[in-house]
Amino acid sequence: MDTVVRFEVRAPARAYAIRAREEMSSPDVITGTFTLFDTDVIALIDPGPTHSYVCVNLVSSKTLPVESTKFVIRVWNPLGKCVLVDKVCKNYPLMFPDICFLANLMLLPFNEFDITMGVDWLTLHSAIVNCKRKSIDLRSQIGEMVQIESSELNGLPVVISLMKALNYVKKGCEAYLAYVIDTKVAEKKVESVPVVCEFPDVFPEELLRLPPIREVEFGIDLVPGTTPISIAPYRMALIELKEGFARSSFSPWGAPVLFLKKKDGTMRMCIDYRQLNKVTIKNKYPLPLFSKIDLRSGYYQLRVKELDVPKTTFKTRYGHYEFLVMPFGLTNAPAVFMDLMNQIFRLYLYHFVVVFIDDILIYSYEETQHAEHLRIVLQTLCEKQLYAKFSKCEFWLREIGFLGHIVSTAGIRVDPSKISTILEWKPPRNMSEVCSFLGLAGYCRRFMKGFSMIATLLTKLLQKDVKFEWLEKCQQSFKQLKALLTEAPVLIQPESGKEFIVYSDATLNGLGCVLMQKKKVIAYASRQLKSHEKNYPDHDLELAAIILALKIWHHYFFGEKCHIYTDHKSLKYLMTQKELNLRQRRWLELLKDYE
Repeated sequence: MDTVVRFEVRAPARAYAIRAREEMSSPDVITGTFTLFDTDVIALIDPGPTHSYVCVNLVSSKTLPVESTKFVIRVWNPLGKCVLVDKVCKNYPLMFPDICFLANLMLLPFNEFDITMGVDWLTLHSAIVNCKRKSIDLRSQIGEMVQIESSELNGLPVVISLMKALNYVKKGCEAYLAYVIDTKVAEKKVESVPVVCEFPDVFPEELLRLPPIREVEFGIDLVPGTTPISIAPYRMALIELKEGFARSSFSPWGAPVLFLKKKDGTMRMCIDYRQLNKVTIKNKYPLPLFSKIDLRSGYYQLRVKELDVPKTTFKTRYGHYEFLVMPFGLTNAPAVFMDLMNQIFRLYLYHFVVVFIDDILIYSYEETQHAEHLRIVLQTLCEKQLYAKFSKCEFWLREIGFLGHIVSTAGIRVDPSKISTILEWKPPRNMSEVCSFLGLAGYCRRFMKGFSMIATLLTKLLQKDVKFEWLEKCQQSFKQLKALLTEAPVLIQPESGKEFIVYSDATLNGLGCVLMQKKKVIAYASRQLKSHEKNYPDHDLELAAIILALKIWHHYFFGEKCHIYTDHKSLKYLMTQKELNLRQRRWLELLKDYE
């Protein structure tokens, strides 16, 4: 399987630099108008790029069929910025006028043209380009030669900066106010979604009243001896009072308030409860993973215990107020809400429902089954008077994005939009930047073989007595980690009842292992050796790699058959070995727990 990451470098006069209005004055640019699925599209015919591309907005607005690429492909624009591509439209029929030219088009965010035809398409159709006449001769699928002459376009408006626009207005230029609409997001309606349309009450525009009394209420247990905490307010206004989620307060407690903008443009009120959190006894509750029904202001659908309401008091310039519902920012809020959600969906958890805070994921293997599961979840929400935000929900999807990953029937892969920041990261200049890079890259480590060993040189820079010095070896390690992200494979989900395979190995720098099933990778794991472990004999290091795998993936192995492969032959006789040191005896007891 080809795992090479493809790069594309284009001259500044080509990629994204030429606009439709400039094409007539440019002697070496050719455009043409094709018909794609009954829609006229403008194509830039350019021998610069190695691939052909289609505008993301065009595909989403027409809901055209899209496939995932086998690997994430890096495309470089003239300014040196990297764009990640992982979607392709295969065998799109471009008609001119009634002759079909098939094209494989990768999805790329650009607006100047609908389609850019690159070397791959030009080669496929034996193109002959005449820059002087601004025409191109193409050979069709049946061998017929067709000539395309450059189209005349009216041109697109030039985009200028806000400051320049203000200067023009000050000089007396006319200005017009227009509404901006996100054309990438198709408007969804509850009535148009199967099963969901049966439960319109679950998706109100706003929460209209206080939540009902539930089996779980939010409480705040304080460290003994704590006195009321009061801090001066930030200069912000209050909206929640009108909604009925807060009331006037005379409590001696008081925390400042501020507002943060959410993805959809609405504001989320946040209270600075950091001082209260310091003296609150922490709850412990495990947080699972996936979800795709998003509750509307989920925390506001859970009441605060009446006894603890005064502790939520916050200050504004208009007075003191206290929350009747659970606010954002309190230390135990996620755990308490998880407790509520798990109690509500306890009969369905991990059968076809996974809950993460105020998000719900429903998963099924076939459409009829999914309709039944979806109906059960929505009926439960309706009965419990829990409400969702329809615009943030997604239904009937074949693949879904969640927590920086793309989950589909094929498995789990890294979300390209999440790793673009890592790929564009410049070489660190100090210890803090190294720490930030490793922290961000580390969330993808389950996809990256040998992550810890490759990052060894970078982690050494974080040690106390090591002087920060960015050497060539550090730069190579830095580049290698970024390259691994673009080659990250699709990981499969483990299946209960099927045998697991573990391959483990140890080096002088670290331990590594890979978990597999049906000859496909589930996850990678690795770590560097601790200082005392560097004195271990080879036998113990190889055994330590096995123990690493058992500890990390123990939740997969209990009650399942597992085969472990190592290149250290003497470990075959570990169970019958007569003389064992204390460390080996301790690890042997752990091994006996597994089959």
